[in-house]
Amino acid sequence: MKVNGGSIKTGLSPGISGPKAGPAPAPSPAPASGSPTVQITPLATQLQQLEKVLNDVSVVDGARVDAIKRAISEGRFNVSSDAVADKLLETVRAHLLSPRSASPAP
Repeated sequence: MKVNGGSIKTGLSPGISGPKAGPAPAPSPAPASGSPTVQITPLATQLQQLEKVLNDVSVVDGARVDAIKRAISEGRFNVSSDAVADKLLETVRAHLLSPRSASPAP
């Protein structure tokens, strides 16, 4: 399903980017005191930041949903049966041609 013209805005700030390529930092040795420590890598920290940002992102455009509801209730919402049929066939083709569809369902 496409929302808002096919694009879903993530709200990610420009300073947050994907993981960097390269070797992972070597873990530091455990302290001699015997108390356990946990080392969080920069990638894990970045993933925590992304998770916080994504938790605040709305997947649905509420204003668009309200506009469509209003159009339906006022009788102004027109459904193109040709467009619905085309999208349905496109979805079925994509499903049948996908590698996952070749395996039986659990």
